[in-house]
Amino acid sequence: MKHRYFFIVMVVLIMTACTTLNVFEKSIPFPSHTWSSTDTPSFHFNITDTNAFYNLYVVFRHEDGYRYKNIWLHITVHDPDSTYSFNREFTLANNMGWLGTAMDDIVDHRVAFNALPAKLKKGQYTFTLQQLMREDPLQHVLNAGIRIEKVTP
Repeated sequence: MKHRYFFIVMVVLIMTACTTLNVFEKSIPFPSHTWSSTDTPSFHFNITDTNAFYNLYVVFRHEDGYRYKNIWLHITVHDPDSTYSFNREFTLANNMGWLGTAMDDIVDHRVAFNALPAKLKKGQYTFTLQQLMREDPLQHVLNAGIRIEKVTP
């Protein structure tokens, strides 16, 4: 009986190990735990499936000592045909506390910046992030990045 369960578990592990995650996620660390407005990390990825819909997220990790309930970002997008940018506020906390996942004194946020899943053009994309907070450099920031998830039906 034990061999049967072992075999089933092994088959499931092998099958799931061979599938792609359909996710791009990358963030850059800030070694001194400060993010200057002159630090503008860029993230490059390639879209091949133009039939799929995608969710786009900002990934942000900070220490519990981060003093704000939000972060303002300037996001620049270079898609295969054009370049555009926008300023956006991301809410990180409410009166109950942090909205992200906290472990000890580190808080992770994955905040969507598209209201609905979007179709993306085929080709190379570059996303650049710049913090626009009044405090510069911004203290207690560990990482910033983006996450692109293919929506599965």
